[in-house]
Amino acid sequence: MAIYEKFIGRNRDSFASLDELRREFKLTYPANFNYAYDVIDEIARITPQKEAMLWLSNTMEERRFTFGDMSTLSNQAANYFTSLGIKKGDSVLLVLKRSYWFWIVMLGLHKIGAIPIQATNMLMAKDYEYRCNRAGNKAVILTADGDCLDIFDEIADKCPGVTLKLVNKHRVKEGWLDLEAGIESASPVWTRPTGEAGTMATDTMLMAFSSGTSGYPKLLKHDFTYPLGHLMTGVFWHRVVDGGLHFTISDTGWLKSLWGKFYGQWLGETSLLVYDFDKFHAADILSVLEKYRVTTFCVPPTMYRMMLQENVASYDLSALTHCCSAGEALNPEIFNTWKEATGLEIYEGFGQTETTVCIATLFPYARPVSGFIGNPTPGFDIEVLDENNAVCVPGEVGEICVKATPDHKPCGLTLGYVGDPEGNERAWRGGYYHTGDTAYCDERGRIRYIGRNDDVIKSSGYRIGPFEVESVLMEHPAVLHVAVTGVPDPVRGVVVKATIVLQKGFEGTPQLTKELQQYVKQNTAPYKYPRVIEYVDELPRTFNGKIRRVAIREQDAQKSKK
Repeated sequence: MAIYEKFIGRNRDSFASLDELRREFKLTYPANFNYAYDVIDEIARITPQKEAMLWLSNTMEERRFTFGDMSTLSNQAANYFTSLGIKKGDSVLLVLKRSYWFWIVMLGLHKIGAIPIQATNMLMAKDYEYRCNRAGNKAVILTADGDCLDIFDEIADKCPGVTLKLVNKHRVKEGWLDLEAGIESASPVWTRPTGEAGTMATDTMLMAFSSGTSGYPKLLKHDFTYPLGHLMTGVFWHRVVDGGLHFTISDTGWLKSLWGKFYGQWLGETSLLVYDFDKFHAADILSVLEKYRVTTFCVPPTMYRMMLQENVASYDLSALTHCCSAGEALNPEIFNTWKEATGLEIYEGFGQTETTVCIATLFPYARPVSGFIGNPTPGFDIEVLDENNAVCVPGEVGEICVKATPDHKPCGLTLGYVGDPEGNERAWRGGYYHTGDTAYCDERGRIRYIGRNDDVIKSSGYRIGPFEVESVLMEHPAVLHVAVTGVPDPVRGVVVKATIVLQKGFEGTPQLTKELQQYVKQNTAPYKYPRVIEYVDELPRTFNGKIRRVAIREQDAQKSKK
């Protein structure tokens, strides 16, 4: 019996239909559920030699870890952290890129009940200062790569709560402790704490800073049931193979790594492929998929598009059984081209830092429909609501909302924003958690994503979602990347603008601009066509690759004032 069956009472393949899955899916777990003990240690007890991770360095050095290794190493981590004075409720900032130590450290902190907070190695001094003081970090654990240690030390005296600084890779620097040496020398024997030192399912397990497109990031928290919310992510949406090899491309600085290469995948008892590459190269990734016989795969649409610039059909991807995508809306052009090249459809999913996957197309209960994310996933009761909190009729654009209150939430939904009562009031109202993302449903309940509330363009009385226009433009052979925004206009107030990165061999001439405008008019409602087109070398993006439309709007607003 797979470990996940303990929590839903049956095998995923025993559900005959999506309706049955929705109707009968129910999570049960002990009041003191803790993923590190009740999943990882339990798998290690039953099948200690089963592979849990294949780690590749940037020079293709291989290291393999079993579930027995993960159990033992996390025990050592828990002992080491406890010896340093880290205890239940203490928060710890983690900047470990794609090091295998990230998983060991996370599990060790879970066993103690300390609270990890992920962060990217691209942070600057002021970012560290904000995060450490906002979250009240007691310790930081940083990668030795690059100049992270020196950058943090610039502001260390401005973070009085941080009393412990640890670094991986045996790098010695004054004031920093050797994480690897500390864990390796610690006892592998650890006893699960009870009483006040023990953890309960309702305790805070981790905190995270949201990856918003503007303003300081908000700090939110998840409880110990959060990994069980990812059972739907890994077992049902990613459709991981027991004993297979799953590859999600994500840095551990983002919660996407918890979505794609941690909780849900190990609940499905697959092995994780973790590739610590320096820079994404499409041909390199395709070679890895081929060489290591990856069985399930998930990357953002942008990476699919970059891989499709290569001769995908020349690689042996026959081991692949299932492909998924998230992080931004999937354009039909990418979906269709990937299917032509590999024979595999891409199963889209939607969620946020605040949730696990809450909308998706789940195989074999449904097949992808181009342009639609899918249906609400079991465990999440979702409605598309209008501005008056009324349920939208099919075809009417509204906000994606989750039935929830601060006291009653689905497994996988955040506990709320830390120290932000106004943010919590905006997000939880009328018996719903409001995502801030817009969409509409069709008559069959499938959801088509439109965009963030702030991204929706209101022009001449029309509401235009950027994704709709971007999808059409992406089908044109001249377009490599595109971002659609609203730009100030003296007559219409706002008009549609497309900021475009061209494919090699194309030039941004007036003739091409007219061609692209006409192409949009011919392939979607004419009022959506971009009256303004700007050609650029690259689009502004967040650290984790999402297009920063807000940056384009800000630049255009400044230009309009001149």
